[in-house]
Amino acid sequence: MSNTKYTREDALQFHLEPTPGKWEVQATVPMTTQRDLSLAYSPGVAVPCEDIAANPELAYDYTNKGNLVAVISNGTAVLGLGNLGALGSKPVMEGKAVLFKRFADVNSIDIELDTEDPQKFIDAVKLMGPTFGGINLEDIKAPECFIIEQTLKEAMDIPVFHDDQHGTAVICAAGLINALHLSDKKIEDCRIVLNGAGAAGIACIELLKRMGARHENCIVCDTKGVIWQGRTDGMNQWKSAHAINTDLRTLEEAMNGADVFLGVSAKGAVTPAMIASMNDNPVIFAMANPDPEITPEEAHEVREDAIVATGRSDYPNQVNNVLGFPYLFRGALDIHARAINDEMKIACAEALAKLAREDVPDEVGMAYGRKLSFGRDYIIPTPFDPRLIHTIPPAVARAGMQTGAARRPIIDMEAYELALKSRMDPTASILRSLNARARAAQATMIFAEGDDPRVLRAAVQYQRSGLGHALVVGRESDVRAKLTEEGLADAVGELEIVNAANTPHLAEYKEFLYQRLQRKGFDRHDIHRLAARDRHVFSALMLAHGHGDALVTGATRKSAHVLDLVNHVFDTDAAHGAVGVTAVLHKGRIVLIADTLVHEWPDEEDLATIAMRAADVARHLGLEPRVAFASFSTFGYPRSERAEKMHHAPEVLDRRGVDFEYEGEMTVDVALNAQAQQNYPFSRLTGPANILVVPARHSASISVKLMQEMAGATVIGPILSGVDKSIQICSSNSTVNDILNMAVLAACKVG
Repeated sequence: MSNTKYTREDALQFHLEPTPGKWEVQATVPMTTQRDLSLAYSPGVAVPCEDIAANPELAYDYTNKGNLVAVISNGTAVLGLGNLGALGSKPVMEGKAVLFKRFADVNSIDIELDTEDPQKFIDAVKLMGPTFGGINLEDIKAPECFIIEQTLKEAMDIPVFHDDQHGTAVICAAGLINALHLSDKKIEDCRIVLNGAGAAGIACIELLKRMGARHENCIVCDTKGVIWQGRTDGMNQWKSAHAINTDLRTLEEAMNGADVFLGVSAKGAVTPAMIASMNDNPVIFAMANPDPEITPEEAHEVREDAIVATGRSDYPNQVNNVLGFPYLFRGALDIHARAINDEMKIACAEALAKLAREDVPDEVGMAYGRKLSFGRDYIIPTPFDPRLIHTIPPAVARAGMQTGAARRPIIDMEAYELALKSRMDPTASILRSLNARARAAQATMIFAEGDDPRVLRAAVQYQRSGLGHALVVGRESDVRAKLTEEGLADAVGELEIVNAANTPHLAEYKEFLYQRLQRKGFDRHDIHRLAARDRHVFSALMLAHGHGDALVTGATRKSAHVLDLVNHVFDTDAAHGAVGVTAVLHKGRIVLIADTLVHEWPDEEDLATIAMRAADVARHLGLEPRVAFASFSTFGYPRSERAEKMHHAPEVLDRRGVDFEYEGEMTVDVALNAQAQQNYPFSRLTGPANILVVPARHSASISVKLMQEMAGATVIGPILSGVDKSIQICSSNSTVNDILNMAVLAACKVG
């Protein structure tokens, strides 16, 4: 659970736009010509069909089976919401499917089965076996989940994994390995108390026993107290397997002298007195969601020596299943595993524990706003650690191969790890890092266009997401009415609304503006109209006088017009070196295109300046700049007077002695394609360019809009660079999320 605030309307809008739901299907082969259709379907498809019928293993070669997982539920135990039914669970299952893709590049389809009959559920899943490389069971209540999983594991020849059980168990085990390491204790010597004998709890204790915990040292409790040998009340076969011979009857008695507490039960189940009675250096995993059995603050108040983990993202040591299931399946799928066995789960836990003990990359700490290093507040890796994808699946795959679960062992593990690295989307880490930096900056953001519902929603989200303070420029009555129309009436009191009528600084603003513009044909009447009636100018004046840290504008007017208005207050024109840089994010790549805002027809000196500004933006985004001067010619061929400036711009950079890679002129395919670059061994670029400096603003606009409309690229910008203060100008077709992204860039002072 996160501490980020959001409204019911925010959640519904997220699932509604841009299209209903959270995922779609895309073809991976061309489907344009008659030949394509003949190969994809009939008659060409008959060839792989016949081969697979003769040798079923070939399904992994000729279909998507080897990278396809089904997320299946009947909705009887949805999150902490209970039995919502199959259809009510669909948003959760869609969410799980996109997590598979986001974290491990595993394709996933959600399937909701409308039955509470375990046998019918089992029969349905068994019949779907040929389609998938693995089955992820989700949100099925106990004890039916035990029956369903065990039966399917025995009947199917692909991995079947109930994440509510084993996902929690794996991450819990990883954290416990490191907690005991810090406490200088051995698992076989520890007295472990588990509270909550449902699916997750039983799986946790079973995995820990496989890792060396002794049966007689593991005390399992449920709502009726300790599960002891001879107890009959509220028992079933899965609880009975963990009954021990003891006189202890209550959780309070069990906690006295315990080394480890594992909680998958309910808020408040553990008292400070229970924590105080535990052994030295107690380990407390209070994993109840959404609120833990006891908070870290409450535990540390009575035991400073305690190591505490919870299921929440706003506390250290989050036990988060997303650290496990994507990578378990990634490793299992890549060896065409028959099952995910205990050895593979333990390998996953041990690899996670080892990763947490290693030095944490700076970008991970930056994303979380603090320095991370192995210790009592960092015993489990963070979900956004980029090393997870190439660390955990190889460990899982090795364990699967060693235990005979692999149909197709991996021969070259080094090559496999390199292939895994290439699966990750680097753009995600860039956006995450920017959000963390913005949250750390806590900038007061001026939103200039308080008459637009998109801007108002973005301002509310900026403030509620903990990014900083939002100032909205507009009439109070208009803002209140539009927020109410958007279902955000409760935000009226949260946002600070500023305008020319309620500011005490208007006279100061007008005098400043008059001093700037009096020799440019503006009299005092003109100045009053600009300062008091134009919200773009008024907002820029606020920023110029330090009455805000950054400015976002442009959502309601053309960018060029807004730029001219802001130029009355700041030097945002080409003559003063301002540049617009647009970031294009597509299929895991990020390319900056410049100049997309300021220079209409730059000469070679301008182009060199544009390259330098774009390189600054790239470094703000965490990229090492590689600039290509893009043209229709490559290194002088074909010759054209129109391309001469692109040919000479690198020479200008030579004279300026810049500290980044650049080359040109070249066509876009040479700039972005490593294979095409091999034809030019003399090129100074060491890899594909991540900055394209284009000949003119019109070519920049065409390039960006073509990528956005035809390829579905995510576009951020244009990012205004080279101005004294942090100002970002949105496009007039920006969505709420686009405006929020621009606010994040402004808060980070990118540019």
